Amino acid sequence: MNSIFLRIYGGMLGVLVLVALLGVLTLHLVNKVRAEQYREQLAHGTFALMGDNLAPMNDIERIRALAVWERLMGIPLSLQTAEQAHLDGGARNRLSRGQVVVEKTGPHAARVFREVIPASAGRPGSALLLTGEVQQISEQLARATIFLLLDELVRFPVDEQPIRLETLRLSKGFGFDMHLIRLEQADVDDDQRRRIDEGDTVMALGKGGDSIRVLSGVGETQWVLEIGPLYQMNPYPPELLVLIAFLGLCLIGLVVYLLVRRLEHRLRGLEAAATQIAQGSLETRVPESGADSVGRLASAFNGMAEHLQRSLTIQRELVRAVSHELRTPVARLRFGLEMIGDASTPEARHKYMIGMDNDIQDLDKLVDEMLTYARLEQGSPTLSYQRIDLAALIDQVVAELAPLRANVRVSRGQSVAVGDDAQAWVEAEPRYLHRALQNLVSNAMRHAESQVRVGFQLSQERCRIDVEDDGPGVPESAWERIFTPFMRLDDSRTRASGGHGLGLSIVRRIIYWHGGRALIGRSQGLGGACFSLTWPRQQGEP
Repeated sequence: MNSIFLRIYGGMLGVLVLVALLGVLTLHLVNKVRAEQYREQLAHGTFALMGDNLAPMNDIERIRALAVWERLMGIPLSLQTAEQAHLDGGARNRLSRGQVVVEKTGPHAARVFREVIPASAGRPGSALLLTGEVQQISEQLARATIFLLLDELVRFPVDEQPIRLETLRLSKGFGFDMHLIRLEQADVDDDQRRRIDEGDTVMALGKGGDSIRVLSGVGETQWVLEIGPLYQMNPYPPELLVLIAFLGLCLIGLVVYLLVRRLEHRLRGLEAAATQIAQGSLETRVPESGADSVGRLASAFNGMAEHLQRSLTIQRELVRAVSHELRTPVARLRFGLEMIGDASTPEARHKYMIGMDNDIQDLDKLVDEMLTYARLEQGSPTLSYQRIDLAALIDQVVAELAPLRANVRVSRGQSVAVGDDAQAWVEAEPRYLHRALQNLVSNAMRHAESQVRVGFQLSQERCRIDVEDDGPGVPESAWERIFTPFMRLDDSRTRASGGHGLGLSIVRRIIYWHGGRALIGRSQGLGGACFSLTWPRQQGEP
């Protein structure tokens, strides 16, 4: 799959299928719990009423009561201990808390347990339980409840019967409504009304046909006992989950497609731009729209393209410049060899050999500068920062270069240092900083009339070196180009001054890798050029 959309959508489809499988399992467990709660809710009030009635009786009275209830309700009832019932610890704990336990024995049948007498101390399995075998959990329990409630209500005066019914509903925890109404208020047909009036028990469908109501007259009173509506427990169908999953998949797919389509379009733009750059079109760029990952990628891509274009441009210029710079000393060497062959005296041959040696030194210096520049241009070099005494370094460079031009005086300018007892220390790579300072001073000496001045300023965070001369200076229009490789001006700083145009480029790269900048301006004191280097005094700090 080469499409981002298909990969994302395929992954989401897999996740959705997994979620659907977990959902089906969860649905099954939820339906199982709901069915258990539904059965216990229907059976709780009825068996609680029977259990509470059995508790104060003796054994003979209990046997008689169970026989009467069995005959009236059609539900087999028995008394047994918890050990005989083979109930687990969880079921026993629920029974001890006054709850009803329902064990499903068939599609609509169940065995119901209710504690009558609690277990004795030290014998948790000795509790006496009321057990009923219910074949139709809803209808049989409804009829049983009617019989039990009627038996309770007829013991009270007619006016107190509604209050007694409400008390039973609240105290026994019935899971359905029950109330007393008058016969004319019952929502039944004439035949059902007649049967109720004759003392029969009637089961009527509720509104909508999804529930039942059980009605029976209360003895010779005007009351009709109505319980319900009793709703059948409808489990959540798996088809519903499948439908929801399908609709969710379609919706997610549509949203993902709309989001990924624009992403793929932008990535195709990046791919096309990369192909064009690979074919040589280095000026190709991509739109940098948005602040998201693709937008940042486009920005980084354009930065890479600009760096690549600049590097290749510099490389081409470097090749052209090197070819030009090598031509002159090679031509002089060839001329010197020819002249040595024609020389007639040892003095003449010696003169030509000295010239050839100078040309070889010139070539060696050019190769050294080219290697240094290439090493600094190809990426971050390995720099070993050390604490350096800047004043001592300047004195060393001055001492090394001052004898090269006796008519130019190289001196220390104004030096200012603050912090750490005003010591002139900086953190830098000693070899590279020495090379940068040496290149600046050599460049200033080549173009100075009579004086070069080197000074520095140190603050707590940054340091600055200024190299000034009293030469003709650099035109302001050339300040931006002066640090370009092989860049030499043709007016005041003529090619006759020597050098190969790499010294200032090397200075710029060295100070760049130190986290600083190389600047050029006009000297206020001497009137010529002023080259400045500024960088953090401690490496690692901004």
